[in-house]
Amino acid sequence: MHADGDWKAVERVLRKNTATVVEYLQTWKLKLSTTKTVSAVFHLYNIEAKRELNVNLNNKTLLFCSEPKYLGVTLERSLTYRRHLESLRKKLTSRVALLRRLAGSGWGAGAITLRTATLALVHLIAEYCAPVWCRSAHTRLVDPHTRLLTLLLAQMGYGLLCGL
Repeated sequence: MHADGDWKAVERVLRKNTATVVEYLQTWKLKLSTTKTVSAVFHLYNIEAKRELNVNLNNKTLLFCSEPKYLGVTLERSLTYRRHLESLRKKLTSRVALLRRLAGSGWGAGAITLRTATLALVHLIAEYCAPVWCRSAHTRLVDPHTRLLTLLLAQMGYGLLCGL
């Protein structure tokens, strides 16, 4: 990580740091997959939005990715997590719809079944890496689904049982 207005200085620091990484990998006899390793730039300079850094590792130029995925979280240049939250919204939409069908008004599943399904289908996905993206301005993309789920279970009298 380096904050500087001079992109050449950033590339120099990255070269130095990648040399340290290569040395570490050689010491511990580890091999880095250069086909899966990418470089990315996170900044708020709109003028430099298309800027790509020249980063080499083991004499191979790393591919540049404007929206890399790290541990399942999609990152973009300004770290607003918009792309990640958009994909999360799509996942939650289908899963909440499934839960609505499970909780049908005529037959409906029992409270324990709904609680288990909710935890397995929605909460695990909705809460994954939430401390990272919860302060994003784009959380409104996910909020309606979590509110809808809470209302759905509360209307059925399962809110207290499910801990929602």
